[in-house]
Amino acid sequence: MSPFVVKAIQLLMSLSLLIVLHELGHFIPAKLFKTRVEKFYLFFDIKFSLFKKKVGDTVYGIGWLPLGGYVKISGMIDESMDKEQMALPPQPWEFRSKPAWQRLIIMLGGVTVNIIVGFVIYMGILYFYGRDVTTNGQLPQGFEVAQMFEEYGFQDGDKILQLNGEDFDNVTQINKYLFLRDVETVTVQHTNGEEQTIVVPEDIGTIMFDNDVLRPFMQRVTPTIAVIGAEDKYPAAAAGFEVGDEIATVNGTNITYWHEFQEAVKANGLAENTFVVSRNGSPLTLKVTPNEEGVIGLNTENNTIRKTYGLGESITGGIGYGVDVLKDYVTQFKYVFTAKGASQVGGFGAIGGLFPDTWNWVSFWQTTALISIILAFMNILPIPALDGGHVMFLLYEMATGRKPNDKFMEYAQMFGFFLLIGLVLFANGNDIYRYFFGG
Repeated sequence: MSPFVVKAIQLLMSLSLLIVLHELGHFIPAKLFKTRVEKFYLFFDIKFSLFKKKVGDTVYGIGWLPLGGYVKISGMIDESMDKEQMALPPQPWEFRSKPAWQRLIIMLGGVTVNIIVGFVIYMGILYFYGRDVTTNGQLPQGFEVAQMFEEYGFQDGDKILQLNGEDFDNVTQINKYLFLRDVETVTVQHTNGEEQTIVVPEDIGTIMFDNDVLRPFMQRVTPTIAVIGAEDKYPAAAAGFEVGDEIATVNGTNITYWHEFQEAVKANGLAENTFVVSRNGSPLTLKVTPNEEGVIGLNTENNTIRKTYGLGESITGGIGYGVDVLKDYVTQFKYVFTAKGASQVGGFGAIGGLFPDTWNWVSFWQTTALISIILAFMNILPIPALDGGHVMFLLYEMATGRKPNDKFMEYAQMFGFFLLIGLVLFANGNDIYRYFFGG
């Protein structure tokens, strides 16, 4: 099975699960408040459905357009734009007849479920699998530092000891922390054994983004091949690579560390690469062309250790991890409003790219939890047609005692709908552009 198909299946499974759970978040409180739900759909059923069955007052179905899902609640101005129903007198079972606080709970239900699902998945991963961390013990050669960061006092071979005066155990997370967290000081140990506490600029994340230096600290790992991908998926095995080969050059460039090999292959695109490897002390030249995703299928030894969690630790740790993921996503969202950030916005292709190209349940659930939290944040944005738009108008009603009239809500819903369509087209257009032209 090709990597593309594996990613596509995981994407479809993940989104289907999260959409159904999100809509259940609206469905369950609506039923509890005796509000009629006319439809419960996975995917959109424009013109026709792949499957549908009516049970009680609700039609359950699967649409053909996999861009989301929905529940149609009686007496609510939503994407169905059912003006005929809204023209009739309000009925006791309709959304518009319920108190504002009940309508608010119904609208917040989907986002709440997405947050809970993300947290529960992280709890399960920590309890059943644990967490892979990389300490200084697994990186005896430390980090290679981007030239820009040398100006602050960092040096090649540095080991990360502390952030903001606190011990830092998972050192490979240093780039993410600098980019997204409030890091004021970094304590490092230089190769001569000297320890130094370095003050970093307050806007270090913005500096990294503007200068396109998102990975200023690169692991210094010997370029020895430890894993070769399956021959039916990756070209490395057929090209003659063997476990234990040490990469000496790539396309004429000398290689000292593993990340240099990765950068050299990436810079060559989909063109053929010429390797010189050392095998049993003798040089050997090998040629290999990446697959359609630009991957050769080589990896080095895993330099992580497994940290395990008890039941209580997994609950608190899962919640804390989920909160950090949400905070990090909100922090990086600000970059979307720059020209450079907008060009990097992705659609379904980018989301699918989050999944591994070989089946791995832990990676699948980690990515699903991330997407669930992203969906929660995106859905609560105050954009008409999203849950956040409805919440915004409900809060206005609760604060002022005045409910926006139906005509205004119709126009707001239409504006939000077309805005979302535009954003979807823009994001997926970026994916298509990157696929054909790179970037």
